Amino acid sequence: MGVKNLWDILESCKKTLPLHHLQNKRVCIDLSCWIVQLQNVNKSHCAIKDKLYLRGLFHRLRALIALNCSLIFVTDGAIPAIKSSTYRRRLNPGNVLTQDEAIKPSSIRRNAGSEFSRMIKEAKVLGNALGIPCLDGIEEAEAQCALLNYESFCDGCFTSDSDAFLFGARTVYRDISLGEGGYLVCYEMDDIERKLGLGRNSLITLAVILGGDYSEGVYGLGRESACQLVKSIGDSAVLQWIASEFSFVKKQKGSKKKIEDDKCNGRENAAEYKNPNGSKCPSQMKSQTLQVLNAYLKPKCHSAESDAVQRILALYPFSRSQLQQICTEFLDWPPEKTDEYILPKIAERELRRFANLRSTASQVGVQLPLDEMPIKCPLSRIIKPRKVQGVDCFEVSWEEMDGLETSIVPADLVQRACPERILEFQERRAQGKKRNNTRSRRQRLEKTPPLGQIDQKLQDLLLEVDRESSAADDATVLCGSVSEDDENFAQIHVDSSIQTHSTWNSNSVKKGFASGSAICQEDDILPALSKAEVIDLTSPPPVRHASWKSKHQEDNVQCIDVVELSDSENDMFSPEHIRRARELRMFLAGIKDNLY
Repeated sequence: MGVKNLWDILESCKKTLPLHHLQNKRVCIDLSCWIVQLQNVNKSHCAIKDKLYLRGLFHRLRALIALNCSLIFVTDGAIPAIKSSTYRRRLNPGNVLTQDEAIKPSSIRRNAGSEFSRMIKEAKVLGNALGIPCLDGIEEAEAQCALLNYESFCDGCFTSDSDAFLFGARTVYRDISLGEGGYLVCYEMDDIERKLGLGRNSLITLAVILGGDYSEGVYGLGRESACQLVKSIGDSAVLQWIASEFSFVKKQKGSKKKIEDDKCNGRENAAEYKNPNGSKCPSQMKSQTLQVLNAYLKPKCHSAESDAVQRILALYPFSRSQLQQICTEFLDWPPEKTDEYILPKIAERELRRFANLRSTASQVGVQLPLDEMPIKCPLSRIIKPRKVQGVDCFEVSWEEMDGLETSIVPADLVQRACPERILEFQERRAQGKKRNNTRSRRQRLEKTPPLGQIDQKLQDLLLEVDRESSAADDATVLCGSVSEDDENFAQIHVDSSIQTHSTWNSNSVKKGFASGSAICQEDDILPALSKAEVIDLTSPPPVRHASWKSKHQEDNVQCIDVVELSDSENDMFSPEHIRRARELRMFLAGIKDNLY
């Protein structure tokens, strides 16, 4: 629980950080708080039977392991004597403490046979298999975490108890989420001092006034009034003031009328007065205040120099066989599923450690090639680039990683750990593209006919073009040999069906009408013929084109001019001639593409 309403007071200092903020950090975990959080997700009997809390813990741990985050479990020890009354009241809300229990409280050993204690033991076994050490606290786990953080043995602590700041913690992670890329809910003492003007002494004073695990608080003061009062005194003098000069009455349960009756009888400030429920008078409460201050300032914890603390600071190996056995026993997972979950994270952690080693060597001025590093790089090669939730990654293969062959890691991690592998991958990729281009060109050349066939095809096309030209010249001579005596209104009636007139088929049209001073296209003639129009060959001929004076004029052969249907140069050739020329150009262009 911590201090009443303290998280609400610190709301403006809350920060949401990405999960990779914990990369390469060491953090302490108040294991009891994590188990309570995971247990609250689903409190049904099936959830406890299926050990969903243990699955959630496993996935939290593997996510932090992949970031090379060194973890330390911290568990609760005995319940402090000053907290015993609060503990008994929580267990039995209706019971009233006896006078001896109120005056001489004693520490309470936790029930090792409870369901919650069994969960803690299972979590410790799982952490041991993953190489996570555990420190059993003397009393409060959050106090031990705060001490390690205050002594800079860790970068922060995971706990949901707000009194961690009162024990000296500087960075507290209240919650963690693995969804949407993962994030943390973080509070830092620097922000609390800067934004709120509250130091550690001020927070301890708020605990005395507002109440918490160690005290019930002061009657008649809310959080706003308490904060203003503490700020007005100052962090350096507030503890002395609360211990010596501040007089208050303990919160009382009862009606306002009863309290007013006590005031009328002059009992409210009597030092000898004791409430019927055994609570203390103001003088005794002042003594209890000193005990509260001492409990926060000097908690019972393992000192930083103790063997217990030095032992947990060492690195412990990951035990694959032990983890497989635990997951099979508790979670009913086959060994293959356990390996699928944990081995890629272990490999990513090893790569991060290798990246840290290279970074440290570079900072001291030692630039070693990848093959000369004292520790072999766990990444053997890059297979292909990938995208995971919009993040650039690589699919890589590993060496000597407990049977793990491939997995996906962030691209920036590979860049920091072994940029040589990225260069090798880019070179292989470029060579592969070059081989593909060479293979494609070879296939195109194989499809290209030999030069002998090319020459033969060219000759055939040229001969066909010559034959077309000769046929066009012959048609011109035939059209020009028509006598002037036969020009007596000779008319040719063309029916819409061209096949009924054998002398006017499509070939004769193309060869006959395409030989005059202008060439008539087939597409231009056939629509006109389909309308059964009459072509008057006795009408006055148009002016001859000078370029079409042939040698037949020397033999007194009169040529018949045909009306030009188009001014373009393409109309001077037959459609078949144009088609053949187009095929020739396309054929030559294809040969050029294949050769160059």
